Amino acid sequence: MADAPAKTARAEWGTRFGFLMAMIGAMVGAGNIWRFPYVMGDNGGGAFVLAFLVLLFLLAVPGLMAEVALGRYTNKGVIGAFRDVLGPGGMVGLGVIVLLVNIALMSYYSPLIGWTLYYAVHSLLFTFTASGFEAGAFMDTFFANSALMIGLHTIVMGSIAAILILGIRRGVERLVVYAVPALVIALIVMTVRGLTLPGASEGITFMFSVDWGALAASETWIAALGQALFSTGLGWGIALTVGSYLREYDDVPLGGGVFTALGESSIGILAALAIFPIVFAVGVEPDAGAGLAFVSLVQVFPEIPLGGLVAILFFVGFFLATFTSGLLITEVSVTTISEETRLDRTQTVLGVCGGIWLLGIPSAYSADILDFLDFVFGNWGLPLATLAIIGVIGWVLGPKRLRMLAVNRNAGIYVGKWWDPVIKYVIPAVMLFIMGYFAWENFREPEMIAGMLVIVLFPIIGYAIMSVVEGRGGKPGTTEVTGGDD
Repeated sequence: MADAPAKTARAEWGTRFGFLMAMIGAMVGAGNIWRFPYVMGDNGGGAFVLAFLVLLFLLAVPGLMAEVALGRYTNKGVIGAFRDVLGPGGMVGLGVIVLLVNIALMSYYSPLIGWTLYYAVHSLLFTFTASGFEAGAFMDTFFANSALMIGLHTIVMGSIAAILILGIRRGVERLVVYAVPALVIALIVMTVRGLTLPGASEGITFMFSVDWGALAASETWIAALGQALFSTGLGWGIALTVGSYLREYDDVPLGGGVFTALGESSIGILAALAIFPIVFAVGVEPDAGAGLAFVSLVQVFPEIPLGGLVAILFFVGFFLATFTSGLLITEVSVTTISEETRLDRTQTVLGVCGGIWLLGIPSAYSADILDFLDFVFGNWGLPLATLAIIGVIGWVLGPKRLRMLAVNRNAGIYVGKWWDPVIKYVIPAVMLFIMGYFAWENFREPEMIAGMLVIVLFPIIGYAIMSVVEGRGGKPGTTEVTGGDD
């Protein structure tokens, strides 16, 4: 039998700045601009911020270093990286868990990107400052138009496919190096404008005053854990995939860990600084939930000077943030499936984007389905995927080995022995405790039952898939993947 045709050499990031912007662009998205402010508003403001920052630097920074370093160490996508560590067999199904969670997350994230696109277009048309505009009616009409919602979802996935086909350098990197700085500039301008409004100080007080009693509630910590994982992308396979395209002299601890965590947390807090002073200045409630950005904030724009321009800054920046994240989330599946099959990059991109589009139709059709999936996969599927990655690094590969061979290779800062027990013991223990505490307090909720089913079924599905594939020798005889670049 003839050998499978060899694929072209694996792509790399063209510049260190491109790598950093890819990490920031991947991590900064709806989790920071939409999810962070409303989850913060629902969970007591400053208490949530404190819990979030504790978990961010306790779990996310060392965890991101580990995930990026695993990608650099193996130069493979998710499943290939797990196979290199675990060897062939059913246990590679742990990588399938990460891939399944990634695809599930993207299936409802794409319709959300469609929301931001719709609002960005209407901000450019100055719809939100027009006479007689009503934010609630506008959103209700939009959500009731299922054809429009599905159409936007289709536009989003089609645009992502068009950019991913161009490859890592000519597609992904070329976009993120402009989109991420543009987002930061938009939020800074909006923050400065908001802080100059009368009554804005109440928003600052809400953000930074801590209700110490809220720190004893499991809801605060599970929300903070979900936010830390959702907004940094730890466990999505993104950091692993981005790390697999690192050049020889790129830096893991600073670029993949510290810089990314500081960047994404700063943008999350910056988004809250942009939103809450404006919200409090006009007397809107901060705990408006998921509608904070799409209803409550929209009501504010007509009430403030230059509100139409502020709306453009916010929603165009919001769209850029969500779109760059969606691009990198989808790249995880593209890289992995391209390696695991005989498909070229174009075929893989079309197949992956088509599959996500199909799976995303229910979430595009109904915002209630999107909210349900966000709870289940944001609070349960994502921690499961994170535990799979961290568990393999901590208990199979060994954090000391990875630290010496990949983390500290050409590093700007040296990561010492303290990192080893954090990866092996602290991150899994803290995550399991928070998840267990929350499950114990909310065991009978329907969403909780769905989350527990994900915890139980995904490992079984992953193991079964890889047992069959590996048993049949389904892995092609190619070890390199095209990045679609010249």
